Amino acid sequence: MVVETVCGLAYHSMALLADAAHMATHVGALGLAAGAYWLARRHSGSGRFTFGSGKFGDLAAFSSAILLGVTAIAVAVESVERLVAPVTVRYGDALLIACIGLGVNLVSALILKDNHSHGHSHGPSQGHSHGHDNNMRAAYVHVLADAATSVLAIVALAAGYYFGLGMLDPLSGLVGALVIASWAYGLIRDSAMVLLDADADPKQSDEIRAFLEGELKARIPDLHLWRLGPGHRGLIVSLISPDAISAESVKTTLRRRYPDLSHVTVEVAVCADCT
Repeated sequence: MVVETVCGLAYHSMALLADAAHMATHVGALGLAAGAYWLARRHSGSGRFTFGSGKFGDLAAFSSAILLGVTAIAVAVESVERLVAPVTVRYGDALLIACIGLGVNLVSALILKDNHSHGHSHGPSQGHSHGHDNNMRAAYVHVLADAATSVLAIVALAAGYYFGLGMLDPLSGLVGALVIASWAYGLIRDSAMVLLDADADPKQSDEIRAFLEGELKARIPDLHLWRLGPGHRGLIVSLISPDAISAESVKTTLRRRYPDLSHVTVEVAVCADCT
């Protein structure tokens, strides 16, 4: 990051400065990710957090995505300014630094890839995979974003160095900004839905409703399924049953069938002749 910043300023390369700006933001984002895991572990046994501390990661992911989006806007503005008022770029020197930057980003991505993949491999039965970690995803997306801007920088600088296509340097910054803005939007959308306690999985909600209605012949007037953290979900459900059943038996059945349900609240009303 420091090397690309210094060299970007010295060589007047927007491509290098764009990559350095991304790295600077991502250093902060990775710091947020690490801080979120530390806080989640520190407060994992605290009764202050009613449904656990799993959302620290999603809060960090949301903050990280906003930083990523702001950086994309800043890079886009600077790239447009360079298109309007071109500057002389030392392409050969800048190209070498961009190649080194790509190598650093690829190594970082490989390190994070294993952890990112593990988040998808510990889902429960019934074909669901709910271990997805938005915080780890944010960290992984950040280094992928850096790798993408490094590739763009190399292409643009090589074109300028070998073919004299100077406009590709600021254009690479602009294209990179647009790509990363789209990634930031996706991460903001996903993490915000978790923070707002949106339905964690409408398909699973319908499946639970159908299972209870089919197995217990009960009506389900109220059902809420939301995400508590990576691999953990909460469920609140109200049943109107024609037969006498206990809430505990329903909870046991649901937890056996859906292992990702870490917090289950069941309310049962027995009403044999309800319309």
